[in-house]
Amino acid sequence: MRVAVIGGGPGGLYFAALAKQLSPDWEVTVWERNAADDTFGFGVVFSDETLDGIADADPRVHAAMSAEFARWSDIDVLFRGRTLTSGGHGFAALGRKRLLRILQDRCAELGVDVRYRTEAPDVAVLSAEYDLVVASDGVRSAARARYADTFRPSLDERQCRYMWLATDRVLEAFTFIVDEHDFGVVQVHAYPFDATRSTFIVEIAEDAWHRAGFAELAERAAQLPPGESDEASIARCEELLAEHLDGHRLIPNNSRWIRFTTVRNATWRHGNVVLLGDAAHTAHFSIGSGTKLAMEDALALAACLHEQPGIDEALAAYEAERRPVVESTQRAAQASLEWFEHTGRYTGQEPDQFAFNLLTRSRRVTYDNLRVRDPEYAARTAAAFGADGPPMFQPFRIGGRVAANRVVVPPIATYSAAHGIPGGFEATHLGTLALGGAGLVFAGMTAVTPDGRMTNHCPGLWDDRQEAAWRQIVETAAAQSDALLGVQLTHAGRRAARTVPEADGSDAALRDLGWPTVAASALPWDDDSTTPREATEADLARIRDAFATAARRADRAGFDVLELQYGHGHFMSGFLSPLTNTRTDGYGGDLAGRLRYPLEVLAAVREVWPEDKALVVRISACDWADGGITEDDAVAVAGALAAAGADAVDVSTGEVVSHERPAYGRSYQTPFADLIRNATGVPVIAVGAISTYDDVNSILLAGRADLCAIGRAHLYDPLWTLHAAADQGYTGAGAPWPDAWRPGSRKPPGARTDRVPPRLHLLRAPEERVHSRWRPAAPLVGTTSGG
Repeated sequence: MRVAVIGGGPGGLYFAALAKQLSPDWEVTVWERNAADDTFGFGVVFSDETLDGIADADPRVHAAMSAEFARWSDIDVLFRGRTLTSGGHGFAALGRKRLLRILQDRCAELGVDVRYRTEAPDVAVLSAEYDLVVASDGVRSAARARYADTFRPSLDERQCRYMWLATDRVLEAFTFIVDEHDFGVVQVHAYPFDATRSTFIVEIAEDAWHRAGFAELAERAAQLPPGESDEASIARCEELLAEHLDGHRLIPNNSRWIRFTTVRNATWRHGNVVLLGDAAHTAHFSIGSGTKLAMEDALALAACLHEQPGIDEALAAYEAERRPVVESTQRAAQASLEWFEHTGRYTGQEPDQFAFNLLTRSRRVTYDNLRVRDPEYAARTAAAFGADGPPMFQPFRIGGRVAANRVVVPPIATYSAAHGIPGGFEATHLGTLALGGAGLVFAGMTAVTPDGRMTNHCPGLWDDRQEAAWRQIVETAAAQSDALLGVQLTHAGRRAARTVPEADGSDAALRDLGWPTVAASALPWDDDSTTPREATEADLARIRDAFATAARRADRAGFDVLELQYGHGHFMSGFLSPLTNTRTDGYGGDLAGRLRYPLEVLAAVREVWPEDKALVVRISACDWADGGITEDDAVAVAGALAAAGADAVDVSTGEVVSHERPAYGRSYQTPFADLIRNATGVPVIAVGAISTYDDVNSILLAGRADLCAIGRAHLYDPLWTLHAAADQGYTGAGAPWPDAWRPGSRKPPGARTDRVPPRLHLLRAPEERVHSRWRPAAPLVGTTSGG
């Protein structure tokens, strides 16, 4: 078989070597436009997982790399004059130029034809002449551009400016520097890669970059010949970061200010042409190396070609294997990238919390993960938070009430009411969850008017029978539990008069079995729904008064906390989003107009809701659709709600329009809670795909939210909070077990838990060091605990 490889970077060379190693009779040719000793960039970082794969696939390459690695396990965060160190991470790096030489030598040894200083023929020509074409030609891939209609690339250029440099200061650990200046924040991502140098990436947000005067310097540098560096900007960086360079210099290599581009493709293959590495995907440098991903691609592609019967099957298998891995990495990289785009949002945090926030920014590293890696670091961080146990079990004051812990059961609709009257299942549901240990438990969405029900099985609070039923439910639950009990009030607006949702969330309009609906604007939920009428002034007054009346009833029923549903496409949400508010009166138009009616309703409720209880408002902070609520809008809405009397904001997203495209994933809505909390100081509840106590503790410690709502996990296990306490060995006041259940407060033994394993090794393995640092002039030093 004849194989053409476009691009002689690490990914292309490693693939060529592996393919030739597996099939010596193949003709493998690599085209590289640069000379063999040309290289851009400095150090390359690898994970232990990737190195294990290289060791298994090609021990010679692994041995050559390992002989020259800089190794360390610490991460240093330098912020406000302090250095905060977390150990136990494990890194290995070497110079990119040295890595290329190792791979070049291996290709030569195996008989790969590598053509340096040679532009590859057009990919269409190669596709016709070769059985397989591997396009590893980088971020600006010409092969990808040639078949853009097939690959359908998405190139997301981000807002921060960064410059890739090195320094002759040999750092001892992976180092994050966050420096505050009068123009904004300068951040550095740095790590050692050999005995004489460290990679040193300087990154600045766009607005700060302009204020610092870099735009003018970059404009002048744009007139320089290709390959020359922006020396004026580099000198300015040396001046700004002199304290951290400690007399050392910055070393350029074709270094100019650039923006990071996240590359995604709808598919990675076109006939016998396949994308590899940066041509197929990129992940922000703050979580690792594009080289690492490219070499993993190379290994998978070579293996699939060896395992599958034909080219088509191999390329399909390669993409099926690698795409989930890459997309997972890109999700983590996106979270990390966005964190560093908004570093200034967090510089008000104390150094301990700031460092923890930085370390856990991608959500791959968590509190529990850090406890395993470096127990003393995790303990110091928790102590700085004020926690004498797991952070989730610390109390929190919300309005006039104090929750025993930070866990919330959000409003979960049970669709079990008749004529708006909650019945036996709702009573059992609320009572069981109240016994389950959460600090705050909400009853599901409760309509303030008959026409405000989402379905004909939703509860209400518009008449005396419903109020009496709720009072009995609340009294029964409160007699057995100290949990705060809350209720969410809503009017479903254009989402009213629908069928009970299926397990997947799908529903349909009731049509002839329903009732007339009213909304902010006369826009149907979807093409199959009836069109609501636009709310008149009389409708607005009626619904405003209904919210206030229902709030009085909720107070008399004994609820501690009231939540107003201003999100998820319900009536109030319809005013806030520009996608659902097309009004031309004083309740539409700009954000101030769209906020007017929701604030009027909040004022009416605040007037009747007792000050010694808590008032929460839920919003959709993102519509997940073009033209919807922006981040600035979400911050402004939350600030306005707090100023008008909301004690906290429950930050959800979406369900505003039927054509939404949410970026689902673990704790995917938490960044919006984080945004609002750190931009406004308003207490927030994070909600959405949070299901583990580790995530709850991590969110709280990082300052991303004040409370965490756990929904579906509580349906799976109504005693989720108590079981989380048992799993963490917590027995304090933040998670009291009911007396009748106290004998079950310890996790029962499972199969073989009583087995005591024998000693099978004559000599014990040395204890793994928590802290090791790169000190090439002396033996590698390390300790087994804090420091």
